[in-house]
Amino acid sequence: MGTVDEVDAPQVRQCPGCGAAVAVNARFISWCAACDWNVDPGAPDPERGRLAVFRRRLAGRHGQQLAEEIERSGKEPGRAGPDRSTVLAFGVSLLVHSVTGGLLLTAGLLIIGGWGIGFLPVLGVVLLVIVAALLPRPGRPPRHAPVLYRADAPQLFELIDEVAAVVGTTGVHAVVVDTAFNAGVSAYGVRNRRVMYLGAGLWEVLTPQERVALLGHELGHFANGDVRSSFVTHGALRTLAHWYSFLTPNPVEGFLDLCVNTLVFLPRQVVHGLFLLLDGLTMRASQRAEYLADAHAARAGSTAAAVTMLDRLLIGDAVEAHLRRTSTATRAGRGSHGQEAREAVERELWEGLAARIGSIPETEYERRRRVSARRGHSVDDTHPPTHLRRRCLAAAEPQPGQVVCDTSRAQSIATELAPARARLTHTLLRDNTG
Repeated sequence: MGTVDEVDAPQVRQCPGCGAAVAVNARFISWCAACDWNVDPGAPDPERGRLAVFRRRLAGRHGQQLAEEIERSGKEPGRAGPDRSTVLAFGVSLLVHSVTGGLLLTAGLLIIGGWGIGFLPVLGVVLLVIVAALLPRPGRPPRHAPVLYRADAPQLFELIDEVAAVVGTTGVHAVVVDTAFNAGVSAYGVRNRRVMYLGAGLWEVLTPQERVALLGHELGHFANGDVRSSFVTHGALRTLAHWYSFLTPNPVEGFLDLCVNTLVFLPRQVVHGLFLLLDGLTMRASQRAEYLADAHAARAGSTAAAVTMLDRLLIGDAVEAHLRRTSTATRAGRGSHGQEAREAVERELWEGLAARIGSIPETEYERRRRVSARRGHSVDDTHPPTHLRRRCLAAAEPQPGQVVCDTSRAQSIATELAPARARLTHTLLRDNTG
C-alpha cells in the first residue's frame, strides 16, 4: 500500500485513464480520485491458510450485516440479547469445562477410592498430572516489555480511569508498553487483574484526543458484555487452544513416537473441530462488540477523533518501515555511552515518527481507505473490516467527546512514558542489529 519516502514538492500530471488532474509527489503513490487509476498498484495480499481465510470471510460477512443494521437504525449498536448462537456457544463451553472437571473427578476417585487396589492410584496420579498439564495457565504480564503500575504513571492511569467511567467500567491494574502498532486489553493472574497493552508504534502517531478514543475503544471491551470475553467462553477457547497445542504430534524418530502420534490424532481433530465451532458461534457477537467499542471511543474522545484514529490503522506499514529503517540506520549509536547521543536516537525514532506520519496528506489517507475497502483490511481475523467501522462512525450522530486530553496533560503523560520509551528504543536497536 506504499510507504513514506523522501519529501518532494507535489506536481500535477494528467490521469492516463480519464484525463483528470493527478497530484504527483515522490513520497506517495500517484493515483486518480476520479476513476481510481493506480489506486492499488501493490502486490495482492499474501495467501494465508484456509482457516485464516475462512475466519476473515466470516468476519467480513457478519461485519457487513451488522454495519447495514446499524446504518438502518441510525443508532449506535446496543448489546445483543442471547440468541441461538450464544446459547450454543455457552453449551459448547460448558462441555469443554465438563471434560476437564470429569477428568479431575476421575483422577480423584482413582486415587482415593482405589487406594490399596493395585495400580489404580498410580493411574489416578498419572491422570491428575495430565489434567494439570492440560489446564491453561493464568496469564501474566510479559517479562521483556515495560510494565507500568499506578505509581509509575499516575497521570496516565487517571486518564484511563476517566475514560473508563465514561464507557461504564473500571480502569486497569497495569499497562504494558511495547513496540507494536496495536493496542488491546486482557486479564492476568488468578485474580483476573486487568491489563492494557499500548503499542508505542500506534500511540506515538495519534493526537491526544485520538489517544482518548483509543482508550475508549479498548476499555469499551470490558463494558460490552461480549460472550466471547466472558469467563466461561473465553476460558473454553483458551482451554481448547491449550489442548490443541498439547496434542501436537512429535517428530517421528522411532516406533514410540509413531504410536503416540497415532493415539493423539483423533483427539486433536476433535479439539480442533470444537475450537472452530466455538469460534464460529461467537464470531457475530465479537463483531458487534467491536462496533460497540467504536461507539465508546466516540463517546470518550469524540466522533471526529474516533474516525481519524481508525484512519491511522491504515498506515501501519509506514510506521513499521520508519521504525525499522531508523533503528537500522542509527544502531551504531547504540554503543555510545553519552546521554545526549542516546536521547538523539530516541528523538529520531519516536518524535521523527510522529512528524513523518503527521505530514501524510488527506489524499493518501483517502487512497488507503479505498484500498482498505477493496482488500477488506481489518486489524485481525476477528475484527470487522476497517472501512465498515469507519463508515458506521461517520454516519452516526456526531459526539463531542466527554474526556479532554489537552497539551499539558499529554505532555505529563509523555514524561511518565519516557523511561518505557527509552527501553523500547534499546529493544528496536537490538532487534535490528545485523
